[in-house]
Amino acid sequence: MKKCFNYEMNNTQDDKFLLKIKRSCNLIFGVVFVIGMSLIPLGAVNAGAMKWHPGHYYILTPKQKSIDSYMNMVYDEMQSTPALRGIQARFSWPELEPSKGVYNFALIDKLLAQLSSRKKRLFVHLGLKSFDLNGNVVPAYMTTPEYEGGQFNWAKSGSSTPKGRNVKLWNAKVRDRLAALFAAMGKRYNSHPYFEGITMNETALGNALPRMSDAQVSGWFDNLAILHQKIRVAFPNTVTFHYLNYPRDQLAEVIGKFRQSDTGIGCPDVFLEDPGVHHPTGIYSYYRKNNGVLPLMVQIEHANYLNTRHDNTGYVPTMAQLHNFAKNELDVNYIFWTRLPQYKDKILEHLRYKAQTADASGGLRSNCPSAFSSCNTN
Repeated sequence: MKKCFNYEMNNTQDDKFLLKIKRSCNLIFGVVFVIGMSLIPLGAVNAGAMKWHPGHYYILTPKQKSIDSYMNMVYDEMQSTPALRGIQARFSWPELEPSKGVYNFALIDKLLAQLSSRKKRLFVHLGLKSFDLNGNVVPAYMTTPEYEGGQFNWAKSGSSTPKGRNVKLWNAKVRDRLAALFAAMGKRYNSHPYFEGITMNETALGNALPRMSDAQVSGWFDNLAILHQKIRVAFPNTVTFHYLNYPRDQLAEVIGKFRQSDTGIGCPDVFLEDPGVHHPTGIYSYYRKNNGVLPLMVQIEHANYLNTRHDNTGYVPTMAQLHNFAKNELDVNYIFWTRLPQYKDKILEHLRYKAQTADASGGLRSNCPSAFSSCNTN
């Protein structure tokens, strides 16, 4: 096509011949356009526009997402609560890549079909850090010397007893295999109008066993930024978030690099008083600075329903207090509410109040971030 038009511009000897060339170009362009349009699924997003449907979403615990009876109950609650725009379903890396380069997206497909029929949306959360020792956080093929075992154990501060596992993201081969997973996901889901976004869990590394070197810590966060650049290539029209909390001395640099990939700022907790996240250089200090620039989200976790502080020395907050802090102090676009049996009735009651039903975003900030060229709200 480009050569054809260049020929027209560079040859002026025979007007009739040039007219034939131009008509041929137009015919080829028309055929290519029709074929291309036939390959785009109905309802697919416009090129360049970011899918953008801020508001309130349910978080489901990992095992619940595959239980039909449970999901039907969730869908009934969502249908009767317009402020709930969708769900965040959590997956482990081994779930999605059972063997090298072999991906299992069957459950994502099922959830998307169920949500689409109800005009609700899906966030896929990829868990790269576990809080127990039951299973690996990387596929089995990566627990080999080629990938340095792929994962490390971590303990609570001051302890040497393993509590969970995390990925060895400082290893470039681990990073590249993770990027390959997202590339496969992006090819399948980026253009799906009800696949709203990607989230990944907290940056807190824990007390690594054995202790990480300074080079490994730097490499972990460098590769995190590179990974999100690759995710943006795979998902050019899809919102992406990473939960950020610790270490505080890495946050400024990480968020600066996130601006290069339009990666949103997330946090795994809403603590109204906790000094760690309220610190002058803590994660909360970056929210208002990035209001209107990057997408902003926060998760309301089990611990947040119980107390206003991580050490449980505060008080038990109400749903309204949690919501108002996230909305008015953190300026968030998205709130993810962890659906737990003992709290779900209070969550639903709160989200059915008029203030959360007046608009599609449930009262949260819905402006399109300046990091995006445009937003698709359909």
